[in-house]
Amino acid sequence: MLKNTISLLLLLSISFATHAQEAPHAIPVRISSTSEGHQLLRNDVPYRIQGVGGSGSLSLLANRGGNSLRTWGADDHLKTTLDDAHKRGLTVCVGIWLGHERHGFDYNNAEQVRRQAAEVRKVIETYKDHPAVLLWGLGNEMEGPDGKNAAIWMAINQLAVMTKQLDRNHPTMTTLAEIGGDKIKNLHELCPAIDIVGINSYAGGVSLAERYRKAGGVKPFIITEFGPPGMWESPKTSWNAPIEISSTAKAAYYRRTYEASLQAKSLCLGSYAFLWGTKQETTATWFGMLLPDGSRLEAADTMQMLWTGKAAANRCPQIAEFKLSGLDKLKPGAKIKAALKAIDPEGDQLHVKWTLRSEVENYSTGGDAEKAANEFASAIVSSDASHAEIVMPDSGGGYRLFVEVRDNHQGAAVANIPLYVDGPKRTIAVRKAVLPLTIHDEPGDKPRTYVPSGWMGNTKALKLDEACTDRPKSGKTCVQLDYSANDGWGGIVWQDPPGDWGDQAGGWDVRGAKRLTFWARGAQGGEVASFEFGLYRSNKPFPDTATARLGDVRLGADWRQYQIELGGKELSRIKSGFAVIVSGQGKPVTIYLDAIRFE
Repeated sequence: MLKNTISLLLLLSISFATHAQEAPHAIPVRISSTSEGHQLLRNDVPYRIQGVGGSGSLSLLANRGGNSLRTWGADDHLKTTLDDAHKRGLTVCVGIWLGHERHGFDYNNAEQVRRQAAEVRKVIETYKDHPAVLLWGLGNEMEGPDGKNAAIWMAINQLAVMTKQLDRNHPTMTTLAEIGGDKIKNLHELCPAIDIVGINSYAGGVSLAERYRKAGGVKPFIITEFGPPGMWESPKTSWNAPIEISSTAKAAYYRRTYEASLQAKSLCLGSYAFLWGTKQETTATWFGMLLPDGSRLEAADTMQMLWTGKAAANRCPQIAEFKLSGLDKLKPGAKIKAALKAIDPEGDQLHVKWTLRSEVENYSTGGDAEKAANEFASAIVSSDASHAEIVMPDSGGGYRLFVEVRDNHQGAAVANIPLYVDGPKRTIAVRKAVLPLTIHDEPGDKPRTYVPSGWMGNTKALKLDEACTDRPKSGKTCVQLDYSANDGWGGIVWQDPPGDWGDQAGGWDVRGAKRLTFWARGAQGGEVASFEFGLYRSNKPFPDTATARLGDVRLGADWRQYQIELGGKELSRIKSGFAVIVSGQGKPVTIYLDAIRFE
């Protein structure tokens, strides 16, 4: 009996010890400030941030000498990111997204501010004890262009005060888009609870520390995004297209900004290079340090050298020259030739890919989601590792010729040249609809009429599944739309042509239709959404000829059919056939749609 009791106690003690080891344990982080400057301490050991922002491989980051990752929002993947980072010896600057005025957030609206604070509280309470947490990043670039709105700063400070009450182990930071206007002055005066100033700086990264001091900055700062000049600060073509430098030239910008941050180490706690991954912003290559398949660009090798003092075992290829023979402003169907001189530091064999794409219709701001440009595969009529011959499309407008160079060791280089076809845009004629005209019913509808390509508002919080199988009203599938933010708004427009906001011809002639009908329900019931069509007004070259709206519809948990009456409306050109808009309701919202059609 005694032996059994001892065995049981031993098993219990082992079980308790195992669970105690598995329990999350915060690693304390603090700022040490002396007359000699500021220093970040993690577990009382000096910790200088050598980080990146983005969703690329954390294994690659750790292997290349990085020690930290920055995120922008506390999404559903944050727990996985923290766990993966901790496993690899990395820390995480946990970003918590705060509303932007340009996305519809009103910092003078007490209810919106209250809901946002509740969401921040939830994130802090959930993750404050995770050992990978380094600091809290409260918001990103929500201060506006000049930083004059005191309500924003006061809300940030209140969130920082709350964060400190909930978690005494990690500093608070808020991140600015550069430091112009009254940003530094107002942050220092109105946000005493903010410990660290995060600053996103690109072309001005080298001079940032000096400018920060001159603006009155005394709090320690982190360069939270840096890299090549952004499209807003780059030279432009005669038709106003920003000129992107090659990945080889970009590497020098990463080096200069990082070295400048080291010279200011008494004030600068470290930096996060942008972007560890790839993202469509004007082009798919502007800020990326990696390609979609994980291949490295030279910026990644440069950061490894700066972090570790050791060069990559096999370095990325480099683009020494990339040019056109002839003009960059061309006639429709013109033939041009491009020449490339690429080198590999180790003499590896190089593989070259040439691509012509259209220019994006609108340049986004602040990192908003952007639709990738169309590819013209048939435009490349001949090519090899050093030359290409291209036949330009017959439609007028902007294009870019891209070149991608790869070795056999996951290294790459990229560059592009903007081009312009000086001629009329090829238009898509309005098509006469045979009623009923289906906007959405089942995936694979032929022909497809309208495409949900127009994403609006807080697009980062939007998710669309056109093949949802959760209780469809008819057929095998329905549309599921998720809006994960607690505030602001987001919306999706079904468009023809896809991606057009009234600047191109096209659309459908639905004269004879009596109503626009659709079925809708909420995931729980009580969700509110608005529905409309005809969003493009007369200020656009090709507007919709009619518009109508059902506003603030409260949905039930069961399917219900809704309709927008069309009597008396001019329906000869409808380009935005259907739109759904959802505002933040203090919690994530999920709605379902089915059988959308003009009848």
